[in-house]
Amino acid sequence: MPRGSSLNSWLEREAPEALVGGLVAAGYSPLLSRLLASRGVSAEEAPAFFSPSIANLARPTDLPGVEEASEVILDAVSRGEKIVIFGDYDCDGVCASSILAIAIGAISKPGSRPSVFLPERLKEGYGMTSASVARMLSENPSVKLVITVDNGINSIEEVARLKSRGISVVVTDHHLPGDELPAADALVNPKVSAPPHLEPLCGAGVAFMLANAVVTKARKRALYSGPNVGGPLLVLAGLATVTDIMPIVGQNRILVSEALRRFRTLAPAGLKELYARAARSAVQPLTSRDFGFLIGPRINAAGRMATAMDALRLILSTDREKCRAYAQIVDIRNIERKNIEQTMLDEALSKIVPGAPAQVIDLPDGHQGVAGIVASRILERLVDDPSSGGPRPVCVVVAGHGSARAPEGYNVREAFLHAADALERFGGHAAAGGFSVKPGEVDRFRKLFCEGCAKQLVDRPPETCGASYLDAWVEPSDLTLEFAEAVQRLEPFGEGNPEPLFGLRGVSLSEVRQVGDKGRHLAVSFKQNDIPKSVWWNKGERIESIRAASSSPCDVVFTLEVSDYMARHAELRIVDISPCSRS
Repeated sequence: MPRGSSLNSWLEREAPEALVGGLVAAGYSPLLSRLLASRGVSAEEAPAFFSPSIANLARPTDLPGVEEASEVILDAVSRGEKIVIFGDYDCDGVCASSILAIAIGAISKPGSRPSVFLPERLKEGYGMTSASVARMLSENPSVKLVITVDNGINSIEEVARLKSRGISVVVTDHHLPGDELPAADALVNPKVSAPPHLEPLCGAGVAFMLANAVVTKARKRALYSGPNVGGPLLVLAGLATVTDIMPIVGQNRILVSEALRRFRTLAPAGLKELYARAARSAVQPLTSRDFGFLIGPRINAAGRMATAMDALRLILSTDREKCRAYAQIVDIRNIERKNIEQTMLDEALSKIVPGAPAQVIDLPDGHQGVAGIVASRILERLVDDPSSGGPRPVCVVVAGHGSARAPEGYNVREAFLHAADALERFGGHAAAGGFSVKPGEVDRFRKLFCEGCAKQLVDRPPETCGASYLDAWVEPSDLTLEFAEAVQRLEPFGEGNPEPLFGLRGVSLSEVRQVGDKGRHLAVSFKQNDIPKSVWWNKGERIESIRAASSSPCDVVFTLEVSDYMARHAELRIVDISPCSRS
């Protein structure tokens, strides 16, 4: 194992030797076999992994509850009843809401298309709360059916309230249930009941399954004879899957792969306008990075900074001029988010406690909608700053509400459980979560959360504490265009299928220079001539420290990409440069 460097400790990810051997025997290169095996892909599964196809999508009715939910919806549509889709303000919630709005709207009678209701993040909180339900009812007094998307599984009292008013309720969600389930007319949630291959669906993935079942049944019953509406819905489901950090495996891999491939032809007009504003090439193939770092964050910014209704209108509008206007609004919200994020980040970095088991940072004057992003940024800084003690879980608290992010090897939800006495509510999973602190209890929460994180280190080998993982240490001769193209075939990348990271040991830098707008990025050249062109994005400020260290051999960690700029070639996207380690 490599010795920890001053910047990071990089360990090689394990790959089951039996799987590696089977893949090599099937004709895959040793390096590619290692990448596949570490992702749990066998020789038998590799062909389907490399060619995810919409033909292999599961039947919607394979998801428990879809049959019953589609019946309730079709009954309401056939009676011309008022339907409200009760969504959420993040990208998953907005996409899920749009999916059902498009599908049910297509089969509805003129004048009876469903309305979409999205809670206001700062005033009403997440999902179905007493405040959001009250506003929904006041805005939709004649509602007869409420369909939740990306929320509702823990809204026991709110669903009961609607039912007591004679309103039918269909709950669709993908979050973990509590001890009690809502008494809905139908419930669809892969975390409650589903075959394993459907369990990882996000809220929009669940809505996609239900929408397909509804439209298919409507055709069979002669309630709908119009064109296929599935294309835009597929794109929305794929976008949400990446943005909500769902595992990009199995059914999700198919959704994301097909959504990326079909985006330019099938995406809603508003999303195309938004993507155009992100200034990417009009010809370069889309990747999961486009969804996760360009489009998704802009959709999220609308709900974080103002109202997610702006993003919803962007997706649902079919008027080109309106789409452009909405895209501009959503993009401006993202700029506002970035400005606030930088201000909060600067303050948060000044409050880091070096060596603490976790960082719990209180920003009373911050913006709640940006807390999670700031937590992620702090975690990134902890990776780069050895004086901080290395990567540890980070919580950012604003006005009693907070978001947490954690590096590999920690479990945020377990730490929340340890600190539960200081919390009013919490939720999430291993890598991220949200919470509300009891009034006046931030200091006690900090103490308990840090204790919970420290306990998680007890049984871990010392060398793995704060470590990051790469897929393989390689030689410069491995970094060919042919291998870069093979790596590219592993797309789409994301949770469950991370973009492969490689490392070079003991290489020497020949030149480091700033490139891009205001020198934001670094172009790095090596004395070994067979190492491809390399770029370190958004690290321009580190030019002097990297140059100062260039007199000694170093280790470089990077992703391997294919660039079509000028001549087609392999290119390194640097992730870390640190003093040379030993094997």
